[in-house]
This record gives sequence, structure tokens and C-alpha cells, in this order.
Amino acid sequence: MTFKTLDDADLKGKRVLTRVDLNVPMDAGMVTDHTRIDRVLPTIREISEKGGKVILMAHFGRPKGKAVPEMSLRPVALALSERIGTPVGFVEDCIGPAAKSAVDGMSDGEILLLENTRFHSGEEKNDPEFVAALAENGDVFVNDAFSAAHRAHASTEGLAHRMPAFAGRTMQAELEALQLALSTPERPVLAVVGGAKVSSKIDLLENLVARVDMLVIGGGMANTFLAAEGVNVGKSLCEHDLKDTARAIKAAAEKSGCEIVLPVDAVIAREFKAGAANETVPLDAIPQDAMILDVGPASIERVAAKIDTAKTLVWNGPLGAFEIEPFDKATVAAARHAAERTKAGELKSVAGGGDTVSALNHAGVADDFSYVSTAGGAFLEWLEGKELPGVTALE
Repeated sequence: MTFKTLDDADLKGKRVLTRVDLNVPMDAGMVTDHTRIDRVLPTIREISEKGGKVILMAHFGRPKGKAVPEMSLRPVALALSERIGTPVGFVEDCIGPAAKSAVDGMSDGEILLLENTRFHSGEEKNDPEFVAALAENGDVFVNDAFSAAHRAHASTEGLAHRMPAFAGRTMQAELEALQLALSTPERPVLAVVGGAKVSSKIDLLENLVARVDMLVIGGGMANTFLAAEGVNVGKSLCEHDLKDTARAIKAAAEKSGCEIVLPVDAVIAREFKAGAANETVPLDAIPQDAMILDVGPASIERVAAKIDTAKTLVWNGPLGAFEIEPFDKATVAAARHAAERTKAGELKSVAGGGDTVSALNHAGVADDFSYVSTAGGAFLEWLEGKELPGVTALE
């Protein structure tokens, strides 16, 4: 796909409506994780330095079209001001007289945050009248919120059809990374997909087997594939009713020439808790009263060998119950191996999804991958091959 970026935009003196993701974790009115704020700072700074009036739009939580005081963006404006090192104005509505007055009073380069767009029902409905009301305060639209791009909302999709539209730097980086991973990748391409359930990733698996050369399946979802092959998985998390689906995905992979890589040994325990007594066993020796909580050393070696042959890696989901030691070993080992290959310039690595980001942070390698997406649902839908309205509108 092709899209315009800030390189193509004339911003000086313009009112730049900028959609960002400020849906950050809060506790007692304080931001507890600044990751999403930090991600949009380059775009905000660039618009400001180029003389644009930076008018930020964002949502927070799910107020369902009503003004909910606990979901106000006012505290976020303070946190944003601290991170960027310059004052950030705030206005208690995103449309109407208050917003217009605040925007009209801005000087070039100043930054203003509008109140939660989801305080209006027209936001999620992509209502033309609400889009028009937002558009009254802008000359140019910049979308820097890839994480909300899978929603056809007024501030993510509607505005792109009302005025010149550009991708912000975070959006640009995300799209370029994803195109690198699946649209125009250097082959062989390896995908690592983990997580609890096959049912939540059927679309993802079906899309990937047609597009990658190797697919490592880990986590609880691997148990369903193993059960489909006749392996007794004991008390492990397993969707036995989806064994036919697993077989169909394997058949599709075989048809398209994609190698599916499953565990060959397992780390088992009788209890799901930190430090639980555990042992490593071959797949044909899993006791009926035990559960698989991680893959074993032979499986780790197999995954590392696949990483060694790959030129491009797409990662979504952990290989085991990484939140609890010692069942984090496989995820940590594989992540660190991929990071080493990436730092050596031998691998392009793109990862995303909530558990994935947590797992890479746990392994201490999130900064060593080529790109780590914090977009969650949008990242997953892209991998599933679905059209993202907020992205399509920028083409």
C-alpha cells in the first residue's frame, strides 16, 4: 500500500487534527505506564516544530457516548506535558464552542489535547455530523494511532475523507514494519504463534499458513494440535472440540508448503503455580493427572534452529506459561535467540500483541527486535489479513 507521511505535509500555520493513542493505564489519577505517550512524542514534536497547531484527539476507556469524569483525558494532558517538556493545553470537549475557542486561541507550534472523543456517541458510530463537527477545527488530519486503526470511527477513519490525510511517524513505522514482515518479506519467513486457545486465532493461523514458510505453534494452542495427532495431553489446557480445525489448518499448510513446527517434548506439572514441582517428558509419557505448562529443551532447540534459517520473523504469543517461573524458559530462550540474530543483522523481527510485548519485556529483549507493536487488536487483525479502515483511509 502507499500512503502519505509527514514528509508530504505542509503544516506551517495549519490546524493539524492529530489522532493519537493515549489510552494509558491509570491509577488514582496518575499514568502508570508512559509507553503509548512516548510513542507519539516524535509526531507531536515534528508537527509543532514545523509550525503546525497540534490538536490532539484520543479516546480513553469505554464511556459509551457519555461524559464519564473518571475517563477524562485531563490527567493525561499533564503527563504528556511532563514527557514532552512543554505545556499542553486541555479543553473539556472535542467539538462545539469550547473546542473552537481553544483552537482559535492557539499559536503556531502550540499543543492542545481535546477531551475524550468517545464522550460522544457519534465517535464510534462514525456519524457524519460528528465527523463534520471535528473537522471544523482542522485543516489537516494526521493519524498516528495504528492501535485504533481497526475501528471505523469518526476520529480514525471519517476525518481522513474530509481533509488532506497523512500517517504520523508511529503509524508510518508500524505500517512499514508490517509490510516488511508479511507483504514484502525477505524469505524464509518464520511465524511464532502462541497463546492459550486456537479458537481465538483461527483466522490468524489460516492466513499465516498461506504466507509464511515455517509456523511454530506454542502455548496452550499447541496442545490442541498435539491432541489432533493423537497425543494424550492429560489435564492440559486443550480445545478438544477443535481437533478437526487443527487438522484442517495442518492440511492447508501442507498444501501451501508451510512447515508447521510443534513441540516434541514438554515440561509438565500437577499444579499451576510458581515453583511447582515439574519434570520434562517426551510427548508419549504425559501422565493423565499432569498438565503441559512449557515446551522442553528439545523443542527449544528445534525452534532455535528454525530461527537460524529464517530471514524474517513474525511473533505473536508466548510458547508457555511465561508469567510463572520456571515455565518461562522456552519463551525467554527463543526470544533471546531471535534478538541475538536480529542484532547480528541476520534477521528482521516483528512482534506484537499484549502477551507478546509482556513476554519480550520479561526476556529483556523488547528493544532488540526490529519492531515491537503495542497495537494489540489492530496488529492481530493485520496478521489475520483483515482490512483496517483507519489504514485504508490513508491510501
